[in-house]
Formats: sequence, C-alpha cells, structure tokens
Amino acid sequence: MEEVVEPGRVRIGELSRRTGVSPDLLRAWEQRYGLLDPSRSAGGFRLYSKEDESRVRAMTESMAQGLSASEAAARAVAASGQIAPPDRPLVGELAATLERSLELFDGEGANAAFDRLLANVSVETLLQDVLLPFLHRLGDRWQRGEVSVAQEHFASNLVRGWLLGLARTSEGSGPTVVLACPPGEEHDLPLIMFGIVAGRRGRRVVFLGADTPIETLRDVVATTRPAAIVIAATRPESLQIHAAAITALAADTRVLIGGEGATPEGVAAVGATLLEGDPVDAARSLAI
Repeated sequence: MEEVVEPGRVRIGELSRRTGVSPDLLRAWEQRYGLLDPSRSAGGFRLYSKEDESRVRAMTESMAQGLSASEAAARAVAASGQIAPPDRPLVGELAATLERSLELFDGEGANAAFDRLLANVSVETLLQDVLLPFLHRLGDRWQRGEVSVAQEHFASNLVRGWLLGLARTSEGSGPTVVLACPPGEEHDLPLIMFGIVAGRRGRRVVFLGADTPIETLRDVVATTRPAAIVIAATRPESLQIHAAAITALAADTRVLIGGEGATPEGVAAVGATLLEGDPVDAARSLAI
C-alpha cells in the first residue's frame, strides 16, 4: 500500500519537479547549507514543505544573479528566518574534506573524515546525503575528463571498503533478500547501499554483487528460498539481454528491479516490480 503523504508536504522527487533542481543537488544543499528542513514520514521518507520550495527558488534566483551557492543559500535561509541545525556546517565541511582527500589519494585523510561523518550523522544520512551525491559527481566528472581513471578507482575502492564494513554490522534475521547485478553490470556500490539499509531494517541479505551469472542466481535462489530477488541495472540493455531468464525467475520468486537502467516498461516486461528512488529510499520502501 502506498504511504499517505501529509497535506502540504511532498517527497524529494516532486520537489525536484517543481523547482527544476535535481534530487542530488537538493540533498547536497540540505546537507551543506541547511537550506531545507524536512520532516519524516512514518516510513522514514523525507517530506518537504512549501517553505522548503520557496527557499530553493530563492537560492536558484540568487545564483542566477551571480551569487555563489553558499551566499545564495545564506540569503535564502536568512530571508525565511530558518536557523540551520548546528551540525550541518560541520557535516558539509567533513564531506568536502572527504572529497578532496579522495581526489588527492589521501587515504588517511579520507578515512578520518569518513569516521567523523559516521560519528555525526546516521548511517542512512551518510549514504544518502554524502556518499551517493559524491559518487554521482565522481561519475559525471570522470565522463567529462575532470578526474583520472586512477582517481576514480582509488575513490571507488575506498568507498567500497567503507560500505562493506557497514554491511557487516547491518545483518538482519528476517526475510531473506538476494541482491545481484545481471551479467555485464559492474557497478554494484548502490546495491551494497541498498543491502545496508535493508539489513538495518531487519532483512537477511545475501549479496552476490556485480556481474552475477544468471545460473548462479538460480542456484542461490534454490538454496535460500528468498522472499525477493533484487536486481540492480544501470543500462536497460542488461535487462533486455536477459529478459527470458529474469522472467523465469519472476515466475517462481518475487523479483524487484531498480537502478538507472530500470524503466517501468522494461521491468513490467519481465514480470518484475520496479524499485523507485535512490538505493536508500528503495530499501526503506521494501515491503517484505
């Protein structure tokens, strides 16, 4: 059953649609500048008010006039009378330090910033407001040639280590979910994040990771009898190529598919259910 949103509040996707600012950037502005002040739904989703929307519009208007992001945010916050929580500037500073350290191959500095972030925010906030936006920026900058292959690999490997460490402390004992990327899909960091949140919310996670052969997935499903299989796809072709095999899996076990390559039409074509939102929100909405 879809969760009822309280009157006057919207989720981040709708706020993004109304303001023309991407969800990743909205989260970054919330975390760095205290621009937004969301409440939480019963299911843990952030809900944004008309005042949040007004501050976003005010900030974008100020930036269009030539102000920096920090100056525009400060003006928007001051105009609304909102006072940012005291930890947000610290979290923004630590997130910036983390990013700089990763770009400079400074593992010690990056580990120290990560540990301090973990001491100041929840695991889910760290994943959603710090690591996911960073990974999106890293991927975009790599495509534009602004970071090297070495920088991308160094950062991704450190982030992977942190996530696997969090996953080891996030194991639930409830219904089993099997997590996998289809053959050819190498990007499994979002899937690890999904597993961390699902585990912290009581699910037993069986993580198979990137480039999982369909036959391997079938064998694990036969052994574990999971409540659901979660497949992450960054490209629609990953689902199209293996459509028949995924359809066969979905005939016997509930299959949930998420990621940038998961379209409503493609997911429906294989008899699966679409997981919407980023990995954290998708795991929060997991109904098993």
